[in-house]
Amino acid sequence: MDVGVFLALMMFVVFIAMILIGYNVAFSFAATALLFSFIGDLTGTFNPASLGTLPARWFGAVSDPTLLAIPFFVLMGAILERSGLAERLLDAIGMLLGPLRGGVAAAVIIVGTLLAAATGVVAATVIVMGLLSLPTMVRLGYDHKLATGAITASGTLAQLLPPSLVLILLAQQIGVGILGLFAGALLPGLILSGMYVAYALGISYLKPEVGPAMSPEDRTLKGKVLALEVLFSVVPILLLIIGVLVSIFTGIATPSESGAVGVAGALILAVLSYFSDKVLLRMGAEHIEPRWRLTPSTLKAAGRSTANISILVMTLLFASSFFSLMFFQLGGSDQTAEWLAAIGGGKTGFVIVAMIAVFLLGINLEFLEITFIVVPIFVPAMELLGFTSLERIWFTVLMAVNLNMAFISPPVGFSLFYLQSVAPPEVKTADIHKGAIPFMVLQGIALVVLGVFPGIVQFSFEFFSLGV
Repeated sequence: MDVGVFLALMMFVVFIAMILIGYNVAFSFAATALLFSFIGDLTGTFNPASLGTLPARWFGAVSDPTLLAIPFFVLMGAILERSGLAERLLDAIGMLLGPLRGGVAAAVIIVGTLLAAATGVVAATVIVMGLLSLPTMVRLGYDHKLATGAITASGTLAQLLPPSLVLILLAQQIGVGILGLFAGALLPGLILSGMYVAYALGISYLKPEVGPAMSPEDRTLKGKVLALEVLFSVVPILLLIIGVLVSIFTGIATPSESGAVGVAGALILAVLSYFSDKVLLRMGAEHIEPRWRLTPSTLKAAGRSTANISILVMTLLFASSFFSLMFFQLGGSDQTAEWLAAIGGGKTGFVIVAMIAVFLLGINLEFLEITFIVVPIFVPAMELLGFTSLERIWFTVLMAVNLNMAFISPPVGFSLFYLQSVAPPEVKTADIHKGAIPFMVLQGIALVVLGVFPGIVQFSFEFFSLGV
């Protein structure tokens, strides 16, 4: 092993150590790259003149139109969240499924799935669902483990269901079309959500004390009022999400254009909710108080949330570009690609090793770090092994499912900490961690099935990418 490759590997080790200690990720990227650029210059393994290519790399990255979709989709979800439409959606589906054992948990999973598709951000979905639904399920007598598991698992689907922020960034890093990746990930995401619902209803049927049915006194909406509430709160958001995805899959609009339309649709729904409140009040829904949901404070909060996430992504993109340049110049990228390509079993062996690495790193790192650290290492190996475009989509979907599993894996899964930050005092940390295990098992089963039967991803790709 020559000096350059050794320095590249040490750079990776130092970076991981800094992350685990608690340093800011972007600063860790930049600081590690800067440190080893000096060491590389002193040892003659790095040419400082190559740093002149960084501005071109940055310009090429930010000029990618795919990234423009990120702030639009995040803003769409933030408006639905901040305006109270997400809370109304949960109330409606909860009342609709409340008579069933485990019905409220199933409603939480369904709403979490819809919000995951609307926001594309795990932290936002888990925190919002935790604030809205966990106190209610605790009050209704739900087992804390089932309640917390349903929230963390469904919220983490934001990594898999399009228009996912994770998928957008992975598509850019791996070099696959974002439309094709969205199409290939949609069916696996829906299957995983269906498995969660089936588990919540099944375990509640076998153990009634785990997920009791909602009592008649708790069901404040019934009959025509409930039907209208579902019509006003569920159908519009569902149509908005479907409309955005259909416009993407059919090629009517680019992801960024669809995101812009989604933002406009969310704004319109927030305005119309006031008038639907008045209709429900006239129909006898006494607990409804008509109010304007689209206020200056709502827009300010949604805009600030969107700006925070967008700036975080771009800062990581700039800093990781510096890190990647150093890693490549020192020879680490080529050497790692050769090692990965030389793994026994060809493509299958590479996928197995890659999935193990992603899972282990996903326990301690967020998806952004994994996207900018690990994926650039995998891509050269995929090129050496001759991965086709469809195989790359399949591999990326496996990565997204794998990250779902890593994000809720005890004891340090990030989704667990997101929920823990907003959980009521009576919900113990141990309950949150234990509650994630059954859903983690379901995700593991889904990962194995998708790995053994890549035709599922191919069918999803072919079915949903019509017209692309």
